[in-house]
Amino acid sequence: MNCKNTPMIALAGNPNVGKSTIFNCLTGMKQHTGNWAGKTVANARGKWEGMELIDIPGCYSLAASSPEEAVAREQICSKECDGVIVVCDGTCLERNLILTLQILRYRRDVIICINLMDQVRRRKIRIDTDKLSEILGVQVVTTESSKKGEIRRKLKTAVENIIANRQSDEHMVRGDFILTNPDDVAEEARRIAALTVNKDKERESCAVKIDKALTNPIIGFPIMAVMLLIIFWITVEGANYPSAMLSSALFSLEEPLHEVLINMGIPVIVADMLTFGMYRVLAWVVSVMLPPMAIFFPLFTLLEDWGFLPRVAFNLDRCFKCCKACGKQALTMCMGLGCNASAVVGCRIIDSRRERLLAMVTNSFVPCNGRFPLIISVITMFFAAESGWKGAVILTAVIFLGIGGTFAATKLLSETLLKGMPSHFTLELPPYRKPEIGKVIVRSVMDRTIFVLGRAAAVAAPAGILIWVFANITAGDKSIIMHMADFLEPFGSFIGLDGVILTAFILGIPANEIVMPIVMMIYMGSGTLGEINDLSFFCRLLTDNGWNMLTAVNMIIFSLMHWPCATTLLSIKKESQSLGWTVISFFLPMCMGIAACFVTSFIYRLLL
Repeated sequence: MNCKNTPMIALAGNPNVGKSTIFNCLTGMKQHTGNWAGKTVANARGKWEGMELIDIPGCYSLAASSPEEAVAREQICSKECDGVIVVCDGTCLERNLILTLQILRYRRDVIICINLMDQVRRRKIRIDTDKLSEILGVQVVTTESSKKGEIRRKLKTAVENIIANRQSDEHMVRGDFILTNPDDVAEEARRIAALTVNKDKERESCAVKIDKALTNPIIGFPIMAVMLLIIFWITVEGANYPSAMLSSALFSLEEPLHEVLINMGIPVIVADMLTFGMYRVLAWVVSVMLPPMAIFFPLFTLLEDWGFLPRVAFNLDRCFKCCKACGKQALTMCMGLGCNASAVVGCRIIDSRRERLLAMVTNSFVPCNGRFPLIISVITMFFAAESGWKGAVILTAVIFLGIGGTFAATKLLSETLLKGMPSHFTLELPPYRKPEIGKVIVRSVMDRTIFVLGRAAAVAAPAGILIWVFANITAGDKSIIMHMADFLEPFGSFIGLDGVILTAFILGIPANEIVMPIVMMIYMGSGTLGEINDLSFFCRLLTDNGWNMLTAVNMIIFSLMHWPCATTLLSIKKESQSLGWTVISFFLPMCMGIAACFVTSFIYRLLL
């Protein structure tokens, strides 16, 4: 027993077996969970029934081939730990038994928790838990995530038993299971599984057939493209009406808010700045971001829970290997479709610092939720005014262009500033699971949508004040913002854009959502952001100010390849602990975007 009064229990297991779910159930905390490996990248600690519970990183072995496995082994083998709950996925028990047998080499105060029993029943798998307990000589309990009361009751009883029976440090060692050869461990796992597990071969073969299709190097990518196409079409079509309604509701509050501020004795200029500057930008960010995020994140989470995203990572792994990067970057790139800043934090799952920097610096090449409205509006106005499906197809092509930019930037860095060879890692393909719709909606809305929206709003509020100041303070006969646009006009025209667009992107560094409103504001000569309720009006406004197909194409390209937003840059600075790499993260996509716009402009003018 450890010298502390509080018993310490560790939660161990392979990645993606439900450790974080059980940890959350027992402690009441909110560790993020998902149907792919690599969610837990550091120890999480919580209190449960007067004990300290530790959720250690998932690992496949105690051989410590990665930092996660080193942390896990240190905790599992520590004499400070009073017991270990080994969480196993009941749908693939044989593989989980390899780690279990290794743990039993060091200690006997172990509880085997066979999780995901609902999936076990659905797949018609039968596990003889009594026989398994007899063979291993330890307690075996079964759990499923929907029965939280049962999880707490079973594990509490089991933990009390091992603490009561634990007499000495010597009692921990179980000599019967000192298997040093990995092949011996694997063979023992197969033998035990054969004695205790009975699987439905038909269902197993069906899952194998699906995997063969999704991970096929020829048809895997088309399937991935079709899935993205469907998600984007639903997002594009579904977000239009709620976005317009939300925009109308929020903008209708401007005048009452302005009157309230005036009645409070606030000077008119300050009231104007707070209402038509800060509040209007916030209203823009919320009305533009909230509806598509409320649709996209749940759909994306459904694919995650089903087990599709790890298959996407598997397909992209060979591409990243060709770029001398880690295949885990495919996972963080997928995260970037929701929020680049969150994806940068997710790069912690990559062990190598070189490969982690590659993932962080290049993550902004895939469009985040803040850039989707800009891209979608340009596609709708100039290329797909009357067809949602056509718009979804073009949007999917744009996403793949961003993925191509990610590969190109990664290859460039791996051949220059970040030379090295790709590391090897184990990417587990989790079993297909029926998503829990209620949990998906709650998690995607609360943990993702509200979180991202709140962070964007916190950055957009001061940006709104700054934009209002630039638009309303004059120098000579022009506002500061017009002087900026005029100064940038020659370079903007050179790359197929204009000074107004470049000014909008610069002022949109705090939040990409406000780029198009700024463009509208400058073109209309207004001192405040405008409300876009009619895309046809906005399209006429753009064409009247010199926009053509080249401008629209280059606007899409530059939205993909320009500097990350302020929140993402701050995340890169925090995660990399390097100002230099933050600066590179700013300039690399910008330089590539300028080069791409120049090439398209050159070709366009050559063909005219």
